[in-house]
Amino acid sequence: MNNYFVILAAGKSKRFHKKIPKQFYNYKNKEIIDHSIEKSVNSKLFKKILVVTNNINHFKKKMIHHSVKVIKGGKERSDSSLKALKYLKKYKPNNILIHDAARPDFTIKLLRELLGHLKKNIAVIPYIKSKDTIKYRVKNELYNLNRKNTYLTQTPQAFKFKKLYGLAINEKSKITDEATLFINKNQKIKFIKGENTNNKITFKSDINLSKTFFGIGFDIHRLVRNKNLYLGGAKIPFHSGLKGHSDGDVILHSIIDSILGAMRNKDIGSFFPNTKKYKNIRSPKILKPVIESLYKSNFFINNLDINLICEQPKVSKYRDRIINSISKLMMLKKDLINLKGKTVEKLGLIGKEKAIACEVIISITKYD
Repeated sequence: MNNYFVILAAGKSKRFHKKIPKQFYNYKNKEIIDHSIEKSVNSKLFKKILVVTNNINHFKKKMIHHSVKVIKGGKERSDSSLKALKYLKKYKPNNILIHDAARPDFTIKLLRELLGHLKKNIAVIPYIKSKDTIKYRVKNELYNLNRKNTYLTQTPQAFKFKKLYGLAINEKSKITDEATLFINKNQKIKFIKGENTNNKITFKSDINLSKTFFGIGFDIHRLVRNKNLYLGGAKIPFHSGLKGHSDGDVILHSIIDSILGAMRNKDIGSFFPNTKKYKNIRSPKILKPVIESLYKSNFFINNLDINLICEQPKVSKYRDRIINSISKLMMLKKDLINLKGKTVEKLGLIGKEKAIACEVIISITKYD
């Protein structure tokens, strides 16, 4: 194994942030550049990982792997790349991968594929097809490019070191990626399918991650004879119903509390207290304004997981009926709702068939 990995991270990121270079911005709980460093180290494919940056002091505060070396970059990307090649020449590498720190979402699988193809090629470039119609301007004329013939190239890009070094050392113009050196000299390139998730971060809006929240709800009510039993808004044939200020629907009450919890918005009692106004109210009427508030606040539901805790009635017998009811009430696809039946092995009030309890976990995501 005589492979080396270069991470170019010397840019000022003026389009991204006024004060923070994007490579040091937090993304998925770590700095953007740390994703590339950790993946290259964890792959165990490289003798040395070289980080090229104009913020060397920033790395002095980091605990980095012994295989990682940090050097000062240049004004332009091509300058930094050439500095990296000159630095690594003394190690006599066979293969080198050049990567932009602004692409943190590549996979180790891609690294292996690049090196695998490099065994029979001098340059291996990952690419994806364009999803958009591309227009090309020549003076005052506009032309449509055929999307089938357009390549959106990515990094990392893999090369035989000697060949790349020879082209780079003699290049006078500024280039935006190393593949350009080979294209300009009509050198053969092996293009392989890249990764659609391997996007380049250019603007701050590129990492406006969706915010996902979780909420938990719990409710328990006693069973009383000669009362209708409602579970999830569905009427269930049973000799007893649930005692409560409302209809005692433990499933809907738990769902409501889980939603309010995920929205960080108190609990069901804060909005529907035990007052005369809500005496004997059906739980779907309580759920409706909560659901409306959820959707109006630009949240969508990822999934709903429900544990109904009782000895009787058997959940398996009424599962579809309950899920269908919840689906309609919440305007939610049935395949996003899971209902499980749990018993308590005859223990306590629930075990003696004197009560039913429910717990719910919900996942919701906020979008702009």
